Amino acid sequence: MYIMFISLCNILSFMVYLAPLPTFLRVYRKKSTEGFQSIPYVVALVSAVLWIYYATLKSNAFLLMTINSFGCFVETIYTVVFIIYAPKKARILTMKLLLLFNFGGLLLIILLTHFFSKGPSRIHIVGWFCVVSSAGVFAAPLSIMRLVIRTKSVEFMPFALSLFLTLSAIMWLIYGVLLKDFYISLPNIMGVVLGMIQMVLFVVYKKYKNIENEQKQLPVQVANGKNLAPIKASNNTDSSLQVSGDVEVGRDENPHDHQLQHSHKSIESTNQAEPGQCSV
Repeated sequence: MYIMFISLCNILSFMVYLAPLPTFLRVYRKKSTEGFQSIPYVVALVSAVLWIYYATLKSNAFLLMTINSFGCFVETIYTVVFIIYAPKKARILTMKLLLLFNFGGLLLIILLTHFFSKGPSRIHIVGWFCVVSSAGVFAAPLSIMRLVIRTKSVEFMPFALSLFLTLSAIMWLIYGVLLKDFYISLPNIMGVVLGMIQMVLFVVYKKYKNIENEQKQLPVQVANGKNLAPIKASNNTDSSLQVSGDVEVGRDENPHDHQLQHSHKSIESTNQAEPGQCSV
């Protein structure tokens, strides 16, 4: 039973790390990162390295070592691909984040905990750093969630990543409880909550997008070159009303007929004018 549970944790964790793969295949095909951000991958790389360090300080932490080693490898590839195809501003920001967190921050943590702490105190300090980094991994999609709410589009929030992230958080939460490891279970509580929120947002705004697409695909009736769709209300002061399809109501499509009507009106107004009075 324990072996099956460990295997399931590994499988779900692998799926979490591989979930962004379609995103980066899209980036590679389009040679552009579009609206995607590098922060989730940079933070995930920091977290994976910290958990590897934590696993070296504890016994019976083989699962932590294996899955986070794989995560470190995958997140490095994602970050490199992002840097290659990102615009200049996003590329510079990603490089700054890597230097600040992945090199400076990690090196500082390792040196401080190695030389200024020993035994259980070192495990506690590194454990808290792991909790903070894991919270950052789960909180990194918050900016994407805000973008989804503002734009009502789930284009840049893959559902597969949210799903596997939630399932993985549930399994790691159970794993932490079984091991009585507070540092493993605590961040995964936050992961479960945020993962559920992401999936709810996906369902809500995916449905909203489908409704909009159905409205756009409604058939439009056309007769005699005129668009018979309902007239759209407008606040413009222009006297000519317009319907969808940019066809003006009451305007003859033949410019020659319009000129003939204008000439007939001019002749009639001249005939009706009194002697000595100019027709206007």
